[in-house]
Amino acid sequence: MANSELARAYPQHVAELVRRSTIALERGGFDHLVVPSGTMHYQVFDDREYPYAVNPQFKAWAPLTRNPGSWLVFTPGNKPKLVYLQPFDYWHVVPQTPSGYWVDEFEIVIIRDPQDALEHLPADPGRCAILGEAASALGDYLPDNPAAVVNYLEYHRAFKTDYEIAMMRGATRIAVGAHLAAEEAFRAGASEFDIHMAYCIAARQDANELPYHNIVALNEHSAVLHYTELATTPPAQIRSFLIDAGASFGGYASDITRTYAADQNGEFQALIDAVDVAQKQMCDEVRAGFDYRELHLGAHLKLAGVLKDFGLIDMSPESALETGVSNAFFPHGIGHGIGLQVHDVAGFAESDAGGVIPRPYGQTFLRSTRTLEPGMVMTIEPGIYIIDMLLDAVRRGDHGRSINWERVAEFRPFGGIRIEDDVVCTDGDPINLTRDEFTAQG
Repeated sequence: MANSELARAYPQHVAELVRRSTIALERGGFDHLVVPSGTMHYQVFDDREYPYAVNPQFKAWAPLTRNPGSWLVFTPGNKPKLVYLQPFDYWHVVPQTPSGYWVDEFEIVIIRDPQDALEHLPADPGRCAILGEAASALGDYLPDNPAAVVNYLEYHRAFKTDYEIAMMRGATRIAVGAHLAAEEAFRAGASEFDIHMAYCIAARQDANELPYHNIVALNEHSAVLHYTELATTPPAQIRSFLIDAGASFGGYASDITRTYAADQNGEFQALIDAVDVAQKQMCDEVRAGFDYRELHLGAHLKLAGVLKDFGLIDMSPESALETGVSNAFFPHGIGHGIGLQVHDVAGFAESDAGGVIPRPYGQTFLRSTRTLEPGMVMTIEPGIYIIDMLLDAVRRGDHGRSINWERVAEFRPFGGIRIEDDVVCTDGDPINLTRDEFTAQG
């Protein structure tokens, strides 16, 4: 991602954060926004550190992800202040002095000791909305996360600025290149562990830098939705491969899933192709004014149609949805918001003042219920799986005869299928970040 593009978009991004934060502070009755970057945590009864995770409220302002002990201060009418910890430390690599396209938007103060931040925070902690974890407390600056402020900021974080879309393109570019390397390793007969390593090498990111644990699943393992075991030896016969893996770029995430068949002329490949066609139709529904709940329910109908076409069920798509049979094959939500976090916040928010929009009846795992609006970025990730514990419940119930168990047995060795893209809602046609990048690198 060219720095010139980011340099053009970044001032507008900060201006938008200033606008939102000013309103949020007014809502909460505060004078200052204070955001710690986060702290290091240690494992219990040990001196080993957990991987550091930056406060999302902090990295929303600047592309800083490795700076524990720093602080962001915003007071309406003043330039945002970055209190940047650059410690004297010969045990670890010290963060570099801030530089690049983003620094001109801040008053930057360098400190050498975490306690020195107190000199640069507002005089009265009681007039501050302090957003962060309790472990980041410093003196009387105790993170309190006032609901009025957090609700407003998180609700509006769904609407990405041009800068954020550019950052997500950067994360997508890295991930797609790594996905192509992973498919190549799969075709060469590699184990799950070796495919994972090929992915990390291509992405130039280790497991702690990736936005989530890679799901790298061969054969039946693809039926475990969050499979992260990474077998070190390949199975005797490799039939299928599902990879759900993203990348990070300046604090932003991508989230991409692809499924492959070893036999590209077989029936499982045909099933993948059918899900792919349905998935692209769902991506085209990411349009302003469309209820994400309806998109999810429509996904059930489309996937049930695929199940019927391939002889896995003997009932209408409408009946499969109504009876819950489709849930046994597609037991998760159609997707979620994405941005600073893989599962971005406020997916159920009724308004920027709070409140919850409920999920559709029976759809327990849907992660967003909002109506789509321009600027939102959503994942679209339909799937069809052979998960015995779910299908066995159908077998024991009233609709067991509506499933062709011989066909289920034929597809069981392949595990499952999931295809996932990151899609931007606009005033017109959606922008599929994932497909665009696969085309560019293909």
